[in-house]
Amino acid sequence: MSRVSHHYVLAAGGTGGHLIPAFALAQELVRRGHHVALITDARGAAIPGKPEGLTAHVLPAGRLEGMNPLGWLRGLRAIRHGRRMALRLFDSFQPSAVVGFGGYPALPALLAATSVKIPTILHEQNAVLGRVNRLLAGRVDIIATAAQEVDRLAPKHDRKVALVGNPVRPEVLALRDLPFPAFTADSPLRVLVTGGSQGARILSEVVPDGLAMLPPALRGRLQVTQQCRPEDIEAVRARYAGHDIPAELGTYFEDMAERLADAHLFIGRAGASTIAELTAVGRPAILIPLPIATDDHQAANTREMVAAGGARAIRQERFTAVELAKQIQALAQRPETLANAAHGAWNCGYPYAASDLADLVESFGGEPLMDVIRVGRPRSNSAQEALATGSACNEAMTMPDTETF
Repeated sequence: MSRVSHHYVLAAGGTGGHLIPAFALAQELVRRGHHVALITDARGAAIPGKPEGLTAHVLPAGRLEGMNPLGWLRGLRAIRHGRRMALRLFDSFQPSAVVGFGGYPALPALLAATSVKIPTILHEQNAVLGRVNRLLAGRVDIIATAAQEVDRLAPKHDRKVALVGNPVRPEVLALRDLPFPAFTADSPLRVLVTGGSQGARILSEVVPDGLAMLPPALRGRLQVTQQCRPEDIEAVRARYAGHDIPAELGTYFEDMAERLADAHLFIGRAGASTIAELTAVGRPAILIPLPIATDDHQAANTREMVAAGGARAIRQERFTAVELAKQIQALAQRPETLANAAHGAWNCGYPYAASDLADLVESFGGEPLMDVIRVGRPRSNSAQEALATGSACNEAMTMPDTETF
């Protein structure tokens, strides 16, 4: 049965956390024969990874923050201007639905869509509903979530919630069915360290010294790949050289999917896309949530992986070389412990997130809502109940007590 082609607009803030799932959804919708347009800001339009042929429309994105009345006035003016621009785009593009991925650039597009009764969907990547999505939650038709429990999501909106997960890049999802890299008592221990798109100084300061504190038998097997900030890279290189630990350093790795495929252990931040990729592939992690993340959402993002035994979380104020060495040793001293943690992470993945979100989007435009999506289920229910074809983070693995915060 052939599908009817429709037009859809995706609106996302200008960061990778908002745009990576938007790009994944765009690819899936285009694969199904639909036409897709993207609304973002200037920063988002320049982010690498935009699917070929996806047209990006840059709209003003006023921010409503702080106590400065002039700042609020400027923000409101920009939002109104962006709303008018979005309405002009909708007049010519005639979308069957508009999908918002959070961030202030999505706000005028969703306000425009709700004002003219175009069906709307929000996708929340984090385990805390973001500011813009909170502003829009009462106006939209469906709220698609990436976590079983989402903080700051009002109970009155439960009936419009659909748990779908967080779409990841196809090249990462392709790794899901590959086995965890062989890890024995004598094999190398490959560690991947990243701190988000801008890197993280704390990782550059702590990780080399923490790895150096491992027992000699384990330290001698290390193979490290670490992303660093440009201003930190030479100091980090000197630290590793001083500890006689082989490390490949870079400010950006284009082949991150391949490096994730080879890794036995990930150390880094807990952004939504990072969590989605770790669980899609099934990689154990030591996560250090960014302490200044809005509403502490990175700490909330770690909950499901930690509960399933797939990750250990360390608050940044407790993230020391000694603590890191202790957690690595607990995970990597026995091969079966690391393999169990990998399986725990894998069980938290949502491999059908892009497809299930596309099913939701297609429900606006003549296609019936797919049975696999359960809208209106309580957020506390398992993902298996909420999304019949998705993987669930509902299997607790047997392994040492995880570090909590």
